[in-house]
Amino acid sequence: MFEYYRGTKLLFWLAMIAIYILAVMPLEKVPELTPFNDKGNHFIAFAVLTLLFYGAYRSHYFYVALWMVLYGVFIEISQIFAVNRCGELLDVLADGIGVFMGIAIIWIGKKFIPREGKIS
Repeated sequence: MFEYYRGTKLLFWLAMIAIYILAVMPLEKVPELTPFNDKGNHFIAFAVLTLLFYGAYRSHYFYVALWMVLYGVFIEISQIFAVNRCGELLDVLADGIGVFMGIAIIWIGKKFIPREGKIS
């Protein structure tokens, strides 16, 4: 399931940069990309980032989760200095829940979906 694909690292870094730009952009200029509210966007973004990070670097779950949560904290600290933005602890919580969901998806995928050529 989570095989390494040539462009996974590129996708991961492009997603990281895009999310950071959207996070520090003045609020009135941020395009509405999803039908979710702010916390839903954090949840989805960090679940996807977690999947991409794991797919790109194959790090242990703990390190993937640690780096993704630290990235969420970094974004919230950056927002303190951004125009018309403010950092929120609840955003970090939504990020963390998204990271947990991403890790859960990876774990379930590895546990229950057999690899090609392997029969459980």
